[in-house]
Amino acid sequence: MTRGDGSGATGVDPQQLWLTPAQPRRGRKPAFSREAITSAAVGLADAEGLEAVTMRRVAAEVGAGVMSLYSYAPDKETLLELMVDHVSGELPMTEPLTGDWRTDLKTIAHQQRALMLRHPWLPAALSARRSLGPNTLAFLERALGALRPTRLDGVAKLDVFSMLTGLVSGHVTYEITQAAAADSPDRAAAEARYLAAVIADGRHPELAEVLAAPGRPLTPDATFARFLDRLVDGLATD
Repeated sequence: MTRGDGSGATGVDPQQLWLTPAQPRRGRKPAFSREAITSAAVGLADAEGLEAVTMRRVAAEVGAGVMSLYSYAPDKETLLELMVDHVSGELPMTEPLTGDWRTDLKTIAHQQRALMLRHPWLPAALSARRSLGPNTLAFLERALGALRPTRLDGVAKLDVFSMLTGLVSGHVTYEITQAAAADSPDRAAAEARYLAAVIADGRHPELAEVLAAPGRPLTPDATFARFLDRLVDGLATD
């Protein structure tokens, strides 16, 4: 792995990362740990976005020199893996499954959404993650357990979990973008005028019909629940 704030040239070795304890350099015992470094990085990302997470900033947060961090996180790619697994530890793992796989799968999706809304940088980080840490594996195990009552084979179960996570990640990204846009009423008004003009030209009758239909609840919770129902309830298990 290379040092610095970019990705390592050879990527993260998951066995070395997750199965080998972090070893500090020789000398005086440091006043921080891998956990402290990861927590500091998560705090920075929560407050300022993923772009704010650099080895220099994290070192400053824990009161260490940049070079001393490399024994714990050799590069930003490794740090990102640690951050994703760290926050994945917030996901509920002990609640018993109901045995109704659709209900359990929807619960899992709502838990994922809540986690991503608490950590808005997480959807982007998931797209760059390449390994599964212990907390992530535990949640995957729970999702596979939820799918046990189905007749899906192993590959199909992984596909379903991937689709579910993709739906949640994409929707949370959309929610965050829409929330930011809501702070600009002028933009919302401009978009409404544009759609009205498009419908009025008569060249989009299907869109005009859809927009003229009675509205549905547009709260983020209701919209997400509707999309989730369409995905999960439509899954075939043969």
